[in-house]
This record gives sequence, C-alpha cells and structure tokens, in this order.
Amino acid sequence: MKKWLKIFGVAALGILLAVTLTACGKSSSSNDSVQLKTKGTLTVGLEGTYAPYSYREDGKLKGFEVDLARDVAKKLGYKVKFVPTKWDSLIAGVSSKKFDVVFNDVTVTPERSKKFSFTDPYIYSREVLVTAKSNTDIKSIDDIKDKKIAAGVGTNNEDAAKKYGAKVVSSSEFTNSLDLVKQGRVDGTLNAREAYLSYLKDNPSAANDFNYQVVPTNKVKAAKIGGLVNKNNTALTKKINKALKELKDDGTLKKLSEKYFTADITEK
Repeated sequence: MKKWLKIFGVAALGILLAVTLTACGKSSSSNDSVQLKTKGTLTVGLEGTYAPYSYREDGKLKGFEVDLARDVAKKLGYKVKFVPTKWDSLIAGVSSKKFDVVFNDVTVTPERSKKFSFTDPYIYSREVLVTAKSNTDIKSIDDIKDKKIAAGVGTNNEDAAKKYGAKVVSSSEFTNSLDLVKQGRVDGTLNAREAYLSYLKDNPSAANDFNYQVVPTNKVKAAKIGGLVNKNNTALTKKINKALKELKDDGTLKKLSEKYFTADITEK
C-alpha cells in the first residue's frame, strides 16, 4: 500500500510540475507578444512639421520617416496610423501608450535608453551650424559661447549648444529657427545637416542668406537616430528591427535617403 502511495505521490508531483511549467511558459509567451494600441495597426507618433523627416504638402503627410513608417508597417503586415504631435509631448506619448512607436529624428542617448526601447539606428546624423551671411563672429562651434543659438528643447542640437556654452533659444521648428537667424534675433542655429541641405534644395536662394558648416565629429559625434518604443514592448522593437534590416538589405532605405536628402545618410 505504501509503495502504491509513493508511486502515486511521485506521479502527482510530476503532473503538478508539468502544469506549473506550462503556466510559466504561457506567461512568458504573453510577455513576449507584441503590444499595439490598435490591433493590426502600427500607430506612429511624429511632428509632421519637420521637413524632410515629416511634413505636410497639400495637406498630406510626407517625408523620409513617413515613408519609412509606411514601409515598416507593410513589412510587418500592419496598417499604419500617424498621430502628429508636438515635440515636447512625443516622448511622453510613448510612455502613456498614445502611440506604438515614434519615428521623429529621435537621437539614441544613454539616458533615453534607460527609460525606452530603441530600434536599430536608421540614420546617422551630422550636426550643422547655420549663421547669417553677415555674421563674422562665429567661425566654428567653439565661437558660440554666450551666443544665442536656436534649438529644439530636449534635442541633440540643444545638448550640443549647451556643451559649447551657448544661450539656447527654444525653437522646435527648423524653418522658424532659420527665420530667427535671418531676423537677427539669434546668432545661429544648430540642426541636422540633412535638414539644412533639404531646406536648401527647396529654397536655393537661401544660400544668399546663410553660412553653414558641418561640425566635425570630434566636436559633436554623429547622432544615431532610431525608433522610440515603450520599454515594456521589446517584442515590437525586435519586429521593427527585422523590418528595418530587410529594408536596408533590399535597398529601400538608401533610396528613401537619396530621395529626401540627396545622399545616403543611413550608413555609419
């Protein structure tokens, strides 16, 4: 009798362990599943006012990151929905799950990486310093100390301006920053080289108003730009990374870059 009880006890323990492991497996699988605000749709946060990354033309959203988001969603088998949002609220929107991912020229930084999940970089952005044609005081980024420099709050541009001692004037829109420079209300602006070259492409006469210089990488490192995802949604980050790799391998990323920036800025 004791022998049978012992056998029964071992069998029961085995069943209990199997059930427990199965439950744990289901829990793990659940945690690894992709979370979307709307089933079957990739909800994308962006400004929609920052050419050539995302902007409106004839009322429709266009731009490098707009096309990129559409191509990523297509690779994933999702529809895409854009949620234009001011820069100051974009990052907070990821935390509150207002959208699934932000494609908005967001620089990968150690501080942000502690709080959010980043996709692999899809842009390597160089910093450019723009001043008025008549400005002879600023010859390099070393000369911006105590000068008024327009830059977006919380951006890599603001960090660079502060690093070299500038007085930062908040300006989230690049065209507005250039207007401030032209009007003499600021001494210059820091922004992505790609944004300025794209602006020149659309406004060739602006070359008569501004001087610009690419900041050496030993002064300001090239910024890695990636998609911003909620920290608890790493499964989505992995899927987007897979899509980005496919878009890079099939040449789509390069084509988009050359279309909007006249050069391939997706390579290191």
